[in-house]
Amino acid sequence: MKDEKYILFDQYLQGELSGEARLNFEQQLSENKELVSEFETFKEVQLQLATKFDFAVDRDTFEANLKKISEEHFKPKKAKVISMQTWTYLVAASVVLLFGLFLFNPDSKPSFEEYNQYETAYLSERGAVIESLKPAEAAFNAKDYKKAIPLFESILKTNKTAEIQYFYAVSLLENNQIKQAEAEFNALKSGNSIYKNKAIYGLALAKLKQKDYKGCKEILVTIPSDYENYDKVQELLDKLD
Repeated sequence: MKDEKYILFDQYLQGELSGEARLNFEQQLSENKELVSEFETFKEVQLQLATKFDFAVDRDTFEANLKKISEEHFKPKKAKVISMQTWTYLVAASVVLLFGLFLFNPDSKPSFEEYNQYETAYLSERGAVIESLKPAEAAFNAKDYKKAIPLFESILKTNKTAEIQYFYAVSLLENNQIKQAEAEFNALKSGNSIYKNKAIYGLALAKLKQKDYKGCKEILVTIPSDYENYDKVQELLDKLD
């Protein structure tokens, strides 16, 4: 059952699902928090692999290499041919990835991909239900930011809340629309909502994404210690020193 789920995740990310299957999967994401968590973890592992290495091999060769890693390091009791999408191979790849990064690049600057983890959006559970709210929520949680952006823009025309504006700003940042993202974060920063400090952290991430380490640090030191994710702020500051 797990294997089938990971295959579904991979097919969705590769754009291999039919229209009906894709909509059904997005509906499941909007209704199942546990599925969202599993999908985010799966996608994060794939993101790490994609951003840390420039693989000069085709997909079949990459799958074969992952299988070899799994066999050598995990040695399952029963020989079994399993597709790349299974969790064993992804875990094996992530272990090798992290081990390699530690050995060969211990003093490197922190990367955006290490810190761009966001809270799950549950917009449709709060306040009045808007027609495009569930699709926007599902797209954001699936990290399909390009799809989420126009949906958030449509919602903000009639329902401009700090919460929706924050997730919109994150989507812009992830879609490399950095100037627009910074404008939205700055608007939230000037307000007094619970998203004020999250917006400041978002501005710091925007600097980090541009490899402006000095600018990132200057923003981070303005975040108060009572910020809910201050441990991440401190960790990032330590790595920037």
